[in-house]
Amino acid sequence: MDEGNWTRVSEFILMSFSSFPTEIQSLLFLTFLFIYLVTLLGNSLIILVTLADPMLHSPMYFFLRNLSFLEIGFNLVIVPKMLGTLVAQDTAISFLGCATQMYFFFFFGVSECFLLATMAYDRYVAICSPLHYPVIMNPRTRAKLAAVSWFPGIPMATVQTTWLFSFPFCGINKVNHFFCDSPPVLRLVCADTARFEIYAIIGTILVVMMPCLLILCSYTRIAAAILKIPSAKGKHKAFSTCSSHLLVVSLFYVSLSLTYFRPKSNNSPESKKVLSLCYTVVTPMLNPIIYSLRNNEVKNALGRTFHKAMCVRPAFCRHFEV
Repeated sequence: MDEGNWTRVSEFILMSFSSFPTEIQSLLFLTFLFIYLVTLLGNSLIILVTLADPMLHSPMYFFLRNLSFLEIGFNLVIVPKMLGTLVAQDTAISFLGCATQMYFFFFFGVSECFLLATMAYDRYVAICSPLHYPVIMNPRTRAKLAAVSWFPGIPMATVQTTWLFSFPFCGINKVNHFFCDSPPVLRLVCADTARFEIYAIIGTILVVMMPCLLILCSYTRIAAAILKIPSAKGKHKAFSTCSSHLLVVSLFYVSLSLTYFRPKSNNSPESKKVLSLCYTVVTPMLNPIIYSLRNNEVKNALGRTFHKAMCVRPAFCRHFEV
């Protein structure tokens, strides 16, 4: 198209779940609101408990706290606007608002990929070098690892978002998604996007596959170390320390891979919305539940924290304990 035929887009319309009947949208609103509140509560509790309880000041819970921060940020970027489109039919999002949402979606998503790889390395050191674990994963080292995990999200989000929103957009401004993800926004561009698409594919592969390979490498060595443990009880204890993380990684990467690496012929907009819900809405809720239910240290710490919070009066505490 000639530049004179371009229409300046000042806002986008999120199609979200507009094709569903009103009754279904109301049910979806209540469901997503419940998940959202559980996500905020669960991840906030993980942060508070790992900070308040001295028993949870180990590197593993330091990284878990970082993961909870990421999950809260991930949800705040996407879910409130999605709830608004469902309950108030507030489907419009400004040009700057769409760019901001996409930026932080990339930032938190990329950071989570690398943080999960860092957590896998932490489990590798804990199981394969238990005697040297406190020395290797000292406070300075784990702070550096956390910073390295958060940093890749900045250049990735900056380049991809700035480049995409520098393209001209046609008069059509309807984004067939419940948030401003790159592929549905890219379809509205009125220019040749071949170079951008190549960059996006390469960037996505690197961001997803590099941490994934690091995780696989860590767990390969962890599995080899566990197999060398003579007793079945020892093997179970060693595996239980990393089972929660392994489950979280599986949920995140399976849903992410199905969303972005499926053939286009099998990737309808509606199916992509459902898969996107898995890693943007459902997984952030499940992570604190998984770590709480499968980890006795977290469960005990939650119990101690609630006991301290509820037992304001010593006499009441003694009566409660009796």
